[in-house]
Formats: sequence, C-alpha cells, structure tokens
Amino acid sequence: MSGRGWGHPSAPSGDAIRLYGARVLLRPLVATDWEQWRDVRHRNDQWLTPWEPLRPQHLLDPTRDREAFVSRCTARERDRQMGTAFGFGLFVGADFAGEVNLNSIARGALQGGTVGYWIDQAKAGNRYVAEAVVVLARFGFEQLHLHRLEICIVPRNVNSRRVMEVLAIREEGTAHGYLEINGVWEDHVRYGITVEEWEARAGELTERWL
Repeated sequence: MSGRGWGHPSAPSGDAIRLYGARVLLRPLVATDWEQWRDVRHRNDQWLTPWEPLRPQHLLDPTRDREAFVSRCTARERDRQMGTAFGFGLFVGADFAGEVNLNSIARGALQGGTVGYWIDQAKAGNRYVAEAVVVLARFGFEQLHLHRLEICIVPRNVNSRRVMEVLAIREEGTAHGYLEINGVWEDHVRYGITVEEWEARAGELTERWL
C-alpha cells in the first residue's frame, strides 16, 4: 500500500461508507439525522463557538432550518463524489456525538488532506475523538491512498490538542494567522502524520483503538 500515486481512486459512495472503531461508527450525515444533530449543536453552542469560523450572515443556519441542513448534507455528498472532502457524523451506539471530517484533499504531488473534529461536551473525556481520528486515518491512508494528514488546532484549545497527545501525533510548529476562528485570525499548531508513520504504527494503533 502506498500513498504516493499521482492519481486517485474512485471516491466511495457516501451511502456505502461505514467506518468502525472499537466503540464508534463514522458515517455521512443524512437528512434524517437533523433532529439529533440540531439538538446536540444547540446544547453545545457555547462549548463549540469559540473554536469555529463565523457563519456568513446571508446563509441559513442549519441548526434552525432543516432545509439548510439537507443542503449541507447534499454539498458534503458532492464533495465525497468529487473526492475533495469526506465528512462524517460520529456515533456512539445510536447516539450522534459529534463530527470528524477529512477536508481539503489535494492530489498531484501533495496527496494530503486536513482533519477536523468536534465532540458533544456530554461525551467528552471518553477518547471517542481519538478513536475516530484513528478510524479516519486508516480510511485516508488505506482506502484513499493519501500520503499525509494534517490537523491544525488553536494553541489554547487544550481539549483538541489532548487528542493529538493521546495519539502521539507529531507536532510540526505554529502557523501564524492561519484560520479565521470566531471572527479572529488565529494562530494554529500544526500536527502531521504521513503514510510511512501510519505503516510503522498501524499495528499499535489498530490494537488499541480499532
């Protein structure tokens, strides 16, 4: 298995994608998930807002408008079909618990993508996100044949950085003014893992998390 090809395989169908860890399931969100997703987002508004970009005022809020959520799901399915991003709901049992996404996939000489995640505060502290990141990494390296994954985190976001520490993902430095977060251009600590590192650690990570 190698992540260094110039092309890319056909993107898996969103309907067919089910990624399993020892305790979590990752799958694309669909229209029927709206009520669970809305309830979790409303309950976690103050928990999540400091770490997310501002929503453009002209866009409908999918936490309040079902059709906006459906449009969001449709856009993500289109991204999956194009192979540019893969967004997943994180489920623990039947409960929606957050999201884990593989975004900004670039082919050619780069063969990489960026990982983002959030978790319901009520389920934080159980290392579900760490498990989900390993599930996503296996998908990225072994099914999409990427060469590198990057995770970028606001330095003071200690909860998200703890995920990287638990997984022993390599820290690469700080990108200054990297992303707009809650209306401010924030520095981000960059973490990275390559397919070579994944291959060296796959047995350890699989045994612990999958």
